[in-house]
Amino acid sequence: MNSTLRIFLVLTLGLAPLHGVGCRSDEAPEARGGPVAMRRLTAGQYRQAIVDNFGSEIEIVGRFEPDNRRAGLIAVGSSWVTVTPSGFEQYEAMGNHIARQVVSEANRDRFVSCAPRDVQEPDAQCAEAFLRAVGPRLLRRPLTDSDIGPRLDAAASATELVGDFYAGLEVLVTSLLVAPDFLFRIEMAEPDPSFPGGLRLSDLTLATRLSYLLWNAGPDPVLLEAASRGELSTDEGLTRQVDRMLLSSRIDAGARAFFEDVFRFDAFDALGKDPIRYPVFSSEVARDAREQTLRVVVDHLITRRGDYRDLFTTRRSFMTRKLGPIYSVPVAAEQGWEAMEFPPGDARAGLLTHASFNMLNAHPGRSSATLRGVFLREALLCQTVPPAPADVDFGLFNEDENPKYKTARDRLGVHASNSTCRNCHKLTDPIGLGLEVFDGIGRYRATENGAPIDTSGEMDGASFANSVELSRVFRDSPLVSACLVENLYRYAVGRDPVNSERRLMRHLESEFEASGHRFAALLRAIASSDGFRTATRPRQEPDGSDSPEPALARGPSASEPT
Repeated sequence: MNSTLRIFLVLTLGLAPLHGVGCRSDEAPEARGGPVAMRRLTAGQYRQAIVDNFGSEIEIVGRFEPDNRRAGLIAVGSSWVTVTPSGFEQYEAMGNHIARQVVSEANRDRFVSCAPRDVQEPDAQCAEAFLRAVGPRLLRRPLTDSDIGPRLDAAASATELVGDFYAGLEVLVTSLLVAPDFLFRIEMAEPDPSFPGGLRLSDLTLATRLSYLLWNAGPDPVLLEAASRGELSTDEGLTRQVDRMLLSSRIDAGARAFFEDVFRFDAFDALGKDPIRYPVFSSEVARDAREQTLRVVVDHLITRRGDYRDLFTTRRSFMTRKLGPIYSVPVAAEQGWEAMEFPPGDARAGLLTHASFNMLNAHPGRSSATLRGVFLREALLCQTVPPAPADVDFGLFNEDENPKYKTARDRLGVHASNSTCRNCHKLTDPIGLGLEVFDGIGRYRATENGAPIDTSGEMDGASFANSVELSRVFRDSPLVSACLVENLYRYAVGRDPVNSERRLMRHLESEFEASGHRFAALLRAIASSDGFRTATRPRQEPDGSDSPEPALARGPSASEPT
């Protein structure tokens, strides 16, 4: 990388200068990554693959296999799911519908660069040219003879049966869209010449892992070509591609996908509210609330290259006409988004006060300090809150119009007096109660049932009086930054860190702090790390089965006494 580009990256993206020529700093600890995985594409990644290859005009119709959230992330759960027989039928139907559109008379000139000699007869040369054009991007690797021969035979058979060359191409495209190498990100490892007995990811596997980390999409032709030449096995080659990709506008989509996973925004798909209590709520309001938070994240971390911690205190936001009534602010733009800033003294400051978090972590007919507290502890602090015992009586707490216990604090105080509930509730409720001024859809309120709402509390020894001070406590907590590092690493590799990566995790936290908590710098540090690039063989169990190494401990659990 030339010196001019290096300086540009440091100044614009907050990337720390590298020591030496390669990707890793001299102080980076050597770490061997965990077992490789086979990760099923999420619904969003499937859709993006179709857009990247055939354009946004292609309609996708059908039901996807449900995503699986494991240890807090769909990115981890994707390594633990397969495709059921009924799910395969759905993927086949979706693929066939997509293929039919691709080779239709309206689109074939865009995607098929050749014309058959006779439209009613097979043309192996034209079919192969088409396959070689679309196949590598869909399968995320160069095609082999075993990819080509059977597909050309199937296409020829379909053409002869129907008397239509393009019916054969339709079969060819469908076969690609149901191939395991398309539906799954199949990771492959190979012997590492620099570490006798160790493994490293193959260049093509590393290209796919890198592209989904940075862009949430498959490798582009430039990255695939670099992988095919073996360049990603070198520090210089990997550095060159990482820096190129970080400068692309597609980094926005990568950041959005990561934070959607961490924030558990997939739950918006099934979110509903009591229409009597919340008549202003609608699916459009929920959609805009979700988008508002993601816009703030991308604007702050990518466009403005800000300190990650300041997301919890920034008053900068974006607003639509639909969101205006939720936030009680006027919106001049009739359509679209307009930038705005909440004034000093307003109860809105940072992500925790967004309508998205507060409507998502609430019940259909009321707010929930406990749900909000659990979310904050688990998603943003990487702690574990045990589920409530099966025999707990929630009767009193559900009486949110009780004349004696008017506020959620009153009701939770009685509920949490039960010894079986106390340890968990004292960790979740104080911070959740700090957000009680926001109702079940995130609107501000000062009272509940006519009684003033007390939002004061304490988090891990730090006191706060209101939602703004709670946001400041989060901003200053070292757990917030450490949790982002852990979540992003887990998102990148599709698993929990293994014990051999313990020192690497601490190093990444230090690098993140040294960069001024810049998100792009953390992405670069992870992509450059040994843990991201290498692998270990699964541990053999006594019965001969494979088992991953024990997961790296995350520190004290939220369920432990404080």
